[in-house]
Amino acid sequence: MIKRYWNKGKKQKVITVIGSIILLLLLFILRDEYQPFLLFIRKFIFVILLSGIILFFLLKKFRRTPSSGKRLGILGLLVVIFGIIYVVGWHYKMYDYMKTYNVFNDLNKVEIHELPLTQNERIQPLRNIFSMANESVGETKDVSLPHLVRVDGENQWTMAIQPTLKYIWQRISDNTEEVFSVSSTTPFPRFSSENRIPVTFSIGESLKFSRNTYNAVVQRFGIAKLFSTEPGDVFYMKNDDGEWVQVVSLINWKGFFFPYPTFGGVVIIENGAHDFGDYVERVLIGKGTFVSPEDMKNYPFLTKQNTLSEKVSRLQAESLKFLGGFSDPLPWNMETAVKIPDLPDDQNQQPFVTDFNFEGSLTDAYSGLYHWFGLEPVGVERTSLTFSVFIPADGTDKLYYFDHAAKKQGYAGVSAMPLKIIESRKEFDWSVNKPVEFRPYIKDIAGRKRMFFLGTVSAVKEDSGNFDGSATPDLALVDSEYRDVVWIDVKRPSTWDKTVYDQLSEAWRSSEGIGYYYEEKPMVDIDLIRAVTDTIKNIPNTSKNQEQIDALQRKIDSLKQVDN
Repeated sequence: MIKRYWNKGKKQKVITVIGSIILLLLLFILRDEYQPFLLFIRKFIFVILLSGIILFFLLKKFRRTPSSGKRLGILGLLVVIFGIIYVVGWHYKMYDYMKTYNVFNDLNKVEIHELPLTQNERIQPLRNIFSMANESVGETKDVSLPHLVRVDGENQWTMAIQPTLKYIWQRISDNTEEVFSVSSTTPFPRFSSENRIPVTFSIGESLKFSRNTYNAVVQRFGIAKLFSTEPGDVFYMKNDDGEWVQVVSLINWKGFFFPYPTFGGVVIIENGAHDFGDYVERVLIGKGTFVSPEDMKNYPFLTKQNTLSEKVSRLQAESLKFLGGFSDPLPWNMETAVKIPDLPDDQNQQPFVTDFNFEGSLTDAYSGLYHWFGLEPVGVERTSLTFSVFIPADGTDKLYYFDHAAKKQGYAGVSAMPLKIIESRKEFDWSVNKPVEFRPYIKDIAGRKRMFFLGTVSAVKEDSGNFDGSATPDLALVDSEYRDVVWIDVKRPSTWDKTVYDQLSEAWRSSEGIGYYYEEKPMVDIDLIRAVTDTIKNIPNTSKNQEQIDALQRKIDSLKQVDN
């Protein structure tokens, strides 16, 4: 058809050439719009090719078959084949099963035999921070999803104050002009002026067209990356020059048979106003500096930082269900299969980004931010803690795990924690108060490392998507081994370990035979003291010269005898 149109004359040739140029230009400029489709093909390339081959040969057979009955049989066979592909691949999730297995085989897994200590405990859950931040902005502004990152050597919740999704014009014309950065270790996060940092991001998560972060990053991709890479989470942090930047985590899809996601590096977007030249660059080739996983060591601010997409870390943690072998997670086995427990009330599911101290452990793991998972048995009624998983938040090619089940520790998992909290405070109205986000709290108390879960009680309205954030939330620690709940003073973190010891020391002493800590004196029976005191004879008061008096008395008595 195109050939016939081309041969009609000069006018048609000109139209064809100009139309082709315009089409190619549009395909080049608008590649961010159709990139999800290319990525879909990449993710399901094996299934697409298999389906295409089956369809090609059966339709070819269909055309050559004169009999209506046989044609109906071929169509019926097509329906059966594609029905089997759907049921096995999607209904029973075998496609995800194989994808997760590929992740497991690609992982650099390291088993550790000693738990690291936690440090710089974050007080507030993510959704509390999100709620309080939104309470501090106006009608035309939204707050991006908070992320825990390291800023100036401290762990901070950072998020952008950006044009709201409700007003299109602001998304087209405005910049992202402020960033929230609040401490994660204080019970009183302040969203006032000193924690509102002025910036100018001409590219933002809520902005439209080429100024959108997703679009700008995708435009930066080469042809190969259009088929294999997608933007993930967006983080706000300071670079090595002390300037605020956006760091976009990249997800790279690997493999042909059942492709799987891996950490693909980051794209750094600097802040600053854009001129016409920046506009042209943004439209044509995107904006940002690509940093591969291998080159991240050359950027100190990216090391030991939180830059890993949670989509990648969740699949890595889930893949540990294959530690018992390829067939172990199948329904008829499941001897060692595990899952990530998702609690609906949390509104923020695992991983929980946590600061761990690996000093003194026999590993090469750094001390800093990790994505932590507490894996539990697959069964709904089983809530024991099977694995603690520590995935370096900076994308380091390692996964550290501690096998609680193999050591027969009998620790309770995250799923068991809410009921422990609820049972300990029956006077609470638990219909509007939810114990949420149980992150690990591991401390050296009374002679050994002990594992607790730190939970926050957050208020939430019925059918609300956000918590009503409180500056002074109720906090509780649950002993994973002894199952006891210790309510702690949110305003005095320095007293937490002592509070735990005061409540549980007697139980530890009776079951473990521990000694006395925190300058505690052994308890003494008061009645016994009184009995001993009562048996002591009263000693009369004597003069300091009693011996001399007695000697003189003896002389007087002897003189009297002489006179007689």
